[in-house]
Amino acid sequence: MSDNNVMKITKHGHACLEFEIDGERVLLDPGFYTEAMGSTQNVRAIVITHQHDDHCFEDQIDAITATQLAAGREAPKIYSVDEVCARLAKAAAVRGTKYDTVAVHHGDFYQDEAFSFEFFGDLHAEIHRSYPLVQNCGVMVNGQVYYPGDSYTLPDRPVEVLAVPTSAPWLKIGDVIDFVAAVKPKRSFATHNALLSDRGHALNNGRVQSTTEAVGGTFSYLLDGDSIEV
Repeated sequence: MSDNNVMKITKHGHACLEFEIDGERVLLDPGFYTEAMGSTQNVRAIVITHQHDDHCFEDQIDAITATQLAAGREAPKIYSVDEVCARLAKAAAVRGTKYDTVAVHHGDFYQDEAFSFEFFGDLHAEIHRSYPLVQNCGVMVNGQVYYPGDSYTLPDRPVEVLAVPTSAPWLKIGDVIDFVAAVKPKRSFATHNALLSDRGHALNNGRVQSTTEAVGGTFSYLLDGDSIEV
């Protein structure tokens, strides 16, 4: 990690986050609703919380990988749950490519150069009883930034920055309020929000902001491409 311990976090479309330290990058959930991320340089790892296309999208992964290989770098390591690793193994046979996957589970911790990843939880939040539950792991990056994926899984420690899902088929804003109140982050920002209109953003962001402020934290509304530092 850099001497001044600064990590830049950039929000991209829907649920995709980019983490950067000293020019090295990690991408989280570059899915179907995210703008093309293939031109991103110096990507050493991709973290995917679960198998749904808005989080896991082979075209994105292949384009990101191609850029790294063209620059003489290794393919990014992909940290994800068993179901995603199995999906990518099947895709590799069809696409004639290879994915460097690492299966992750609740409680796992990985150090990848300047970045660390700790994983929490096992299952996606219920959409409806008629839909099968899939695996999901939330992730804590560098012990500072927590993103739960499609879940309300609580980490077992204080959170400096919380990436808060604000729109989804599985999401009810009352549950989001309870989640933020339970985590008590020092800072929060909205993500997983491609399905909202401007009015929807204003409504749901207001709930997250008021709850974060009630527990002593601050809230930021990041547009796609906006960044913060920790």
